[in-house]
Amino acid sequence: MAATRPGGGESAKLRVRPVQAAYRQVAEQLRDQIVSGALPSGSRLPSETELGSMFGVSRSTVREALRQLASQHLIDTTRGVTGGSFVAAPDAGRIADNLGGSLGLLVNSRGMSVDNLIEARLLLEPHAARLAADRACEQDLAELRRTVEGTGHLDPDEGFTVHWDFHTTLVSISGNPLLHVMCSPINAVLRGRMHRDRISRPAWDGIDEDHVKIYEAVAGGEADIAETLVREHLLGLKPLYERMED
Repeated sequence: MAATRPGGGESAKLRVRPVQAAYRQVAEQLRDQIVSGALPSGSRLPSETELGSMFGVSRSTVREALRQLASQHLIDTTRGVTGGSFVAAPDAGRIADNLGGSLGLLVNSRGMSVDNLIEARLLLEPHAARLAADRACEQDLAELRRTVEGTGHLDPDEGFTVHWDFHTTLVSISGNPLLHVMCSPINAVLRGRMHRDRISRPAWDGIDEDHVKIYEAVAGGEADIAETLVREHLLGLKPLYERMED
């Protein structure tokens, strides 16, 4: 029941949001400007004293905000006469690693299922193969070819790595770095959870054969075929992934 004022009327019903700690508010405003491009890569931020004056907070608050941004790899801080805090240059590999860790936590907490990851992979990787068939240069194809060797003579761990290298390379030669950032964390989580000891030798041989066919389609510039082959290949692997949750 709403409170009643001494004069008889009811008090106003307020919608409020909890006030964030000061350092979080400073970090959030700086993050927004970095992500939006208002502060481009390489930009030097004002000193801690200057930022404190601009935001009306203490140096220790600014320092904590900068520490948070550095932990998110949004800024780099150096010491010395020419030091300071600078907006970090984007690094696709580092971004993908960070996303992979977050996805792993979600899967482990059951906030996301392996099925969700497989579904996302089916949306992304076949299209990456199509782009690779259209765009890959000779150097790209040579890199992909190195990952399609038969793995029967390799020990299981080494062969397992080669199989994943094929998919990582295929996406990386699509010419779209964003696809690499999106696919890498998904594959990293699936790779970490796959029970390789449950995969038979004939299954590994079938995977090798699929990779060769996909490579040949990409090398031949056959975009439709490459896309179809990757989709069929991933669907064929789906039962292996589903066993992860057994």
